Amino acid sequence: MAANRTKRAFRYRFYPSDVQAAELSRTFGCVRKVYNLALVARTEAWARKERVNYSQTSAMLTAWKKTEELAFLNEVSSVPLQQTLRHLQTAFTNFFARRARYPRFKSRKRSRKSAEYTASGFRFRDGRLTLAKMAEPLDIVWSRPLPDGTKPSTVTVSQDAAGRWFVSMLCEDPHVTPLPATNGAVGIDVGLDHLLTLSTGEKITNPRHERHDRTRLAKAQRKLSRKAPGDGANRRKARRKVARIHARIADRRRDMLHKLTTRLVRDNQTLVIEDLTVRNMVKNRTLARAISDASWSAFRSMLEYKAAWYGRQVIAVDRFFPSSRLCSVCGTVEDKMPLSVRTWTCGCGAVHDRDVNAAKNVLAAGLAVSVCGAGVRPQRSSPGGQSAVKQKTPRREP
Repeated sequence: MAANRTKRAFRYRFYPSDVQAAELSRTFGCVRKVYNLALVARTEAWARKERVNYSQTSAMLTAWKKTEELAFLNEVSSVPLQQTLRHLQTAFTNFFARRARYPRFKSRKRSRKSAEYTASGFRFRDGRLTLAKMAEPLDIVWSRPLPDGTKPSTVTVSQDAAGRWFVSMLCEDPHVTPLPATNGAVGIDVGLDHLLTLSTGEKITNPRHERHDRTRLAKAQRKLSRKAPGDGANRRKARRKVARIHARIADRRRDMLHKLTTRLVRDNQTLVIEDLTVRNMVKNRTLARAISDASWSAFRSMLEYKAAWYGRQVIAVDRFFPSSRLCSVCGTVEDKMPLSVRTWTCGCGAVHDRDVNAAKNVLAAGLAVSVCGAGVRPQRSSPGGQSAVKQKTPRREP
């Protein structure tokens, strides 16, 4: 029996010809049109207390193509159109399972431009990728090779707001295997002054990518605001310039997070983090920009899927655990600990760096949870369950 291999997406930039760019732009428009039409049909059916599934929307697509008004749908490959109906089905499945909101319409200006091709919609031979309805292969910049002996199962073509074209290939990667087990364990405390503070005492500087480019971004946004409303060439050019600055910020942030999470996963068998609700934290108008720039959610997501790849364990302790107020030496809990306090002294004589102490407490709580087997995220997995990190700790006597 063959071993299960991890599927992994490999993303590359490519430079289409004018003909290919026009074909892909038409495909993006048709994908958006079909998605919105199917969403309207399913919404109207829901209002009539009827259920419409993927098979029914697929039959609708066939009928739409036969009408004079929507005959242009025949000009592009049918594979991305079918895939967008599958994506809509997934969106409704997540909605009914209460994992997501009700699906929203795709916007020509705001929604991501993308099209997904399955194996019947492309040809991959000798390292050259040719999409359906195209005569020539894409001019791809192979920044890294695909795993030997593998072929993509799906291909997703996209264009970002900065005008850059990307192709993402989903392949089985035989190189993703569990790493040798280690005894390393680390507690991780996220922050703004320092992006991460580890229980080992190491502090990782917050690069603040958005702040470094804030002046350039503000200047570009002011120029955009002065352009005449509408879809004129000057406004498109100014909008593209703003998007390029945002893309530069996002690329640098993503690169840093990938390097950081890969190092942490390779060096440690167990990684303990706090179960923060970032979507609620960014509602704080004073800290929202800094929290978004730190990208804590992306850090956690990368850490979790890489740990799953390489046989590591990620433990999330409860968000209400008093990691900053708890003395990691004697276990006493301070009544108050304002954010302005960065160093404090416990009654037992221990002098604590606020962040390092929090990281040590997070690690201890996570290891205790892994030993006793109690739930660490009762609000997600077992509502009402007792969390090991919610046990009462002794408070300082007055």
